This record gives sequence, C-alpha cells and structure tokens, in this order.
Amino acid sequence: MKIIWLGHGSFRIETAGQVLLIDPWLTGNPMLAEDQHDAALAGATHILLTHAHFDHAADVLQLARTLNAPLVGQYDLMGYWGETEEVETIGFNKGGTVDLNGPRLAMVPASHSSSFSTPEGLRPAGSEVGFILMSEGKTVYISGDTGLMADMDWIGDYYKPDIGILSAGGHFTMDMEQTAYAAKRYFDFKTLIPCHYRTFPLLEQSAALLKKALPEVNVIEPEVLQAIDL
Repeated sequence: MKIIWLGHGSFRIETAGQVLLIDPWLTGNPMLAEDQHDAALAGATHILLTHAHFDHAADVLQLARTLNAPLVGQYDLMGYWGETEEVETIGFNKGGTVDLNGPRLAMVPASHSSSFSTPEGLRPAGSEVGFILMSEGKTVYISGDTGLMADMDWIGDYYKPDIGILSAGGHFTMDMEQTAYAAKRYFDFKTLIPCHYRTFPLLEQSAALLKKALPEVNVIEPEVLQAIDL
C-alpha cells in the first residue's frame, strides 16, 4: 500500500490494484503545483469524498468525467449528483461497507459540516463522514474533516485501525494537541499521518507536538507526491 499526500486533505492511495483519490483538490490548492496534477491523478480508479466543502470537492465532478471513475461517498450527495451531473456514483451511508474491486471501504461518522456554493447561496450536501479502508491486511482510518468526537471510541474499538490519516490543522478541525489526545485515548495506531495543515497560515504548520506526544507511534509528516510505503 502506498499513501501519497496531494496537499491539504487530499490523498492518493495505491492498493490491491486500485488507485483511490481521497478528496482530490487541485484547483487553487497552494500545495499542489499544476505540473503535478497529472502524476496525482494517473490511473485513478475511484474518487472518495468525505464532504462537499470546496477544498475537498471543487474538482470531483470534472475528475469523475475525465477519469471515468466513480464518485464514492455519502448517499444523499451521491444521489443528487448522480441525478443532476451525469456522473457514476457509489452512494452508501454510515455503518455501510462497499467493495472497491478488492479494497473494502466502510463509512463512519465525522463531526464537521458539509455544503457547497450555488448562485442561491450555500446548499446542504448530506452529512460529513470519515472512512475505514481495509486492504492488504491493513486498516486505515481516514477521519475526513472532524473535531474530537465520542464516536472515535467505538471506531477504534471495532475496526482497530493500525494506520491513521487524521485532520490536525486546527481552526476547522482538530489541532495537533487534540489529534494526539484522540490517538492516545481511542486508537492504537502504528502509523499516524496528519493532514489538513500547512496549507494556509491560519492552520498549524508543524506536527512536532504530535510527534512528541506520541513517541511510540510512527508519526509521518507527509510531503507532496512522496509515497509512504506501508
């Protein structure tokens, strides 16, 4: 399994013959240069979406068309886009699990919000979610944008993820201190990858605090397009 950061909350995961794009934000992403877009998207088989905010969803409809890849996400939003945007979707909901031609993906709660802009103003877009990815004998918790929540207790106990990809930039999501608290209290990660940070001055710029707080966990500060091989 290769986990590749595309900046902010966006990832590319190569596993079991599939290439999964997680919240792929290209347009306006200050961490992913335009000449890196082709490498980020090459061979993508699925597009996974945690929620509809612009910094996660701005490009997904166009990518679904150009890549001929299904959008995978929360049922209400996938149903709406499937009817109105002529894209292939896989819609499911919290508690459900789908097979992505090998990798299995479960949907779990997140604590955030989900909306997108229209000429008439913001439109609600289903609910924000996280994912549990099960593939190659590994279990990855992809938190999506979230604050601390009690649901992390059962998520950690039931799925027992060994890899965490957690939003940790603060202001809109957990910060590094809260992410460390969640990792200690609810999970037993072997590897933890922070995200949704460093993008803007408003967000946390370093995971040093997270590393210090979790000396027994392999905390990896990702670099754009540099594969983390697990």
